Amino acid sequence: MASRKINVNEPDAAPESDKDKTLNFKVTDAFKREFKGFAATQGLSMTALLKEGFALSKKKRQK
Repeated sequence: MASRKINVNEPDAAPESDKDKTLNFKVTDAFKREFKGFAATQGLSMTALLKEGFALSKKKRQK
């Protein structure tokens, strides 16, 4: 039987496109260690750091 994590903030009728998706890409072990360590020192998850970095890069490049 498949299990599903339940997010109490997620509406029951959320469209499929609003659900979290997995990104799959490869990085070196050294990069992963540095990225994970930096995120931890900032009190962020790796996902939050990636999203923040993307937002900053997008803002910078759209000027």
